Amino acid sequence: MSFSPRIDAALGAALRRGAAAPAPAQLARALDYACTPGGARIRPTILMSVATACGDDRPAVTDAAAAALELIHCASLVHDDLPCFDDADTRRGKPSVHRGFSEPLAVLTGDSLIVMAFDVLARAGAEAPDRALGLVRCLSERTGMPNGICAGQGWESEPQIDLGAYHRAKTGALFIAATRMGAQAAGQDPEPWDELGDRIGAAFQVADDLRDALLDAETLGKPAGQDGLHGRPNAVAALGLEGAARRLDDILSGAIASIPSCPGEAMLAEMVTRTARQLAPRAAMRLPGE
Repeated sequence: MSFSPRIDAALGAALRRGAAAPAPAQLARALDYACTPGGARIRPTILMSVATACGDDRPAVTDAAAAALELIHCASLVHDDLPCFDDADTRRGKPSVHRGFSEPLAVLTGDSLIVMAFDVLARAGAEAPDRALGLVRCLSERTGMPNGICAGQGWESEPQIDLGAYHRAKTGALFIAATRMGAQAAGQDPEPWDELGDRIGAAFQVADDLRDALLDAETLGKPAGQDGLHGRPNAVAALGLEGAARRLDDILSGAIASIPSCPGEAMLAEMVTRTARQLAPRAAMRLPGE
């Protein structure tokens, strides 16, 4: 099942509202540039998969949740690429926002996308106020401090890094948000979905470490070798290539086992395996069931 049309439609509607006259034209273009064309849209796809598995009785709320989550993710990429962080020249195979539009516009683009995400959820309150409020709280918790992506970036300025907390905040936070928000959008208890999101996030981080170590910039669509260049803690440095690949196998097996009982349980297991195929260099992993 492809959720791309729903995700793209919800994102497009939010971006069009953000570009409505009399918006400053360059910033409006930068917002669209930062979000389109998108990457794999993994986080909103996970969110919609969980919502579908739980019944998806309010698809408009699910669409809003997916769009908001992806807007936060895109904002984080814009900020990550800035000279004060990674100083990356490319993202998704094209110039990063600060290279294409200027550093001031990149800061404003990231900020505007964050605000836009919460505007999208606020608008969903007309459809289901209680669910929208829970979605706002979940996304804010996984965006800011102490457990969100801002905390993840903050760990890089500490003299000593708790690797587990660093990965859980920097990468895992939005995956936990994806599974929790999918359940919330469908009116279900989000708590049982934490472990699945945490495990998918951990798998993504290890896969990203492997990709950074094994692939070149052209294949990645962004600078390669960034972990070594910036001295960041990562799974390949800690475990070696083979150890990181084994770690990825173990995490993915645990992720499938952690899926809560629901009507769409089999579909979610397939989604986790399919996501793994998208994430990791094929030579570095053995997929569950192979």
